[in-house]
Amino acid sequence: MKTVSKSKFLTTRDVAELLNVNEKMVYSLVNDKGLPATKVTGKWLFPRRLVEEWLESHILNYRPNSGDLSSNDGLLLLAGSDDPLFQKTLSLFHRKRNDTVAFFANQGSMGGLTSMRRGLCHIGLCHLLENEENEYNFNFAEQELEKPPVFVNFSQREQGILIQKGNPKEIQSINDLARQDIKIVNRPLGTGTRLLLDYEISKSKIASENIDGYDVEVSRHIDAGLEVLSGRADAAPAIRAVAGMLDIGFIPLRWERFDLLISRERFFEKGIQSFISLLHEKEFRQMAQSFEGYDVSLCGKMLFPDNLNDEE
Repeated sequence: MKTVSKSKFLTTRDVAELLNVNEKMVYSLVNDKGLPATKVTGKWLFPRRLVEEWLESHILNYRPNSGDLSSNDGLLLLAGSDDPLFQKTLSLFHRKRNDTVAFFANQGSMGGLTSMRRGLCHIGLCHLLENEENEYNFNFAEQELEKPPVFVNFSQREQGILIQKGNPKEIQSINDLARQDIKIVNRPLGTGTRLLLDYEISKSKIASENIDGYDVEVSRHIDAGLEVLSGRADAAPAIRAVAGMLDIGFIPLRWERFDLLISRERFFEKGIQSFISLLHEKEFRQMAQSFEGYDVSLCGKMLFPDNLNDEE
């Protein structure tokens, strides 16, 4: 009996032996089922860790321990993108819904999708810009999740570049970030803010390797703002709300949609419905109005790819 390679990367033959299928079936799994793979010098390689995670996520008739923690039982698990208004909403939720405890993991938008796929959270928070520039989250969820989730809007918010108050470096656009006298801090890979910055750089006249501080990452929007406020950075990608909170400058880039993603099987659970219902209450709406850079006109509404434009 052949032994599958123990190396970090597996070949097509290794994966075929691991799954007990022929090599042609491996290619089909890559195309149709999202088996993680990369192509190097014309040959497919498969990261062992990701292949093992993919196998676990495709096991039938088994629920991981976290899957047994229904939000009906008083525990609500959320994972994904960081947001100041969302953090305030969690505090409001705990004040008004004392029968449920909510925990949030700041993993970035892609991390939220991964946690949903693995059954590790009840709600994912995402703001991932799609290629056509006007849509968010739908295609990413389709690629990452076995079944399409329910999309509920949390807010629309303004993304841009934080700058020091008074704009002493006279930063006007993305192109200025590559100047020798400009230093930035960035957001981690897998976050929607980093995805937007990289997209804007791709449309500009500059390259990321020419930006001082491009590889320096902070985990939250408020952390990016504090770096600018302290003078340790001249600029940082983040949302307008942070500029308002810290009284610093802001260069707008675009409005984006920030959504809650919920599996269809869990949508009507008590904890999830309790959280969504809070978004329609007066106290939440008043709290949202106290922040700059948010639009909650869609908040709490279900969204669909085919008729989203009609709703907006």
